[in-house]
Amino acid sequence: MSEENKTEQQTPEQSTGEKYMRTVKSFVLRAGRMTEGQQKAMETQWPLMGLEPDSGMLDLAQVFGREAPVVLEIGFGMGDSLIEMAKAQPENNYIGIEVHRPGVGRLLSNAEKEGLTNIRVFCHDAIEVLANCIPDGSLSTLQLFFPDPWHKKKHHKRRIVQPEFAETIRKKLKVGGVFHMATDWENYAEHMMEVMSAAPGYRNVAGESQYSPQPEWRPVTKFQKRGERLGHGVWDLMFERI
Repeated sequence: MSEENKTEQQTPEQSTGEKYMRTVKSFVLRAGRMTEGQQKAMETQWPLMGLEPDSGMLDLAQVFGREAPVVLEIGFGMGDSLIEMAKAQPENNYIGIEVHRPGVGRLLSNAEKEGLTNIRVFCHDAIEVLANCIPDGSLSTLQLFFPDPWHKKKHHKRRIVQPEFAETIRKKLKVGGVFHMATDWENYAEHMMEVMSAAPGYRNVAGESQYSPQPEWRPVTKFQKRGERLGHGVWDLMFERI
């Protein structure tokens, strides 16, 4: 969930079942102009790689045409790191969720150029996609990299990592599956650690109250580079469903 493209906000209730799932969106949609190439990719590649939220609960083996570990990323921004991961780990299936259409167009364009067949994409709110489209116990990994930190204390309640969200993610992960977060805001890292350490059904992969080293397979994103230029640290947290 890229900081530039979306944040979380309170919204009118949606008919998705649980109160939390009805009242929280995972983004604020920002305007952005698509390039000609991005628009063309949306037209030609969406029928091949696009997923529609109103299609209901997915049969993931059918969606990808094979049985393989499924990695879902919420908020892939312009998609460069997701493309890099899908290219480097062809043994995995990847689902990206992003509401910023230029980012979706860029990812589709680059996936076509790289000849990737292990990526599928939603252009929709992640909260609703999780509730309505992703089967329980189906994900090997869920990735949330550099979400909007909502700096001001009075806005901390808008951060997507909250107890209710942790429970939603736990249900979607397989036993042994991992919820992998990363942020370049220390206060948000501490918030993530507090929420996830208290969440039932998880084990901190690095040990109690410990942050994980950045794994080699997680690319350095432009948000991470920007944060490092500003003198920020980077914190990875990996919690396994038990």
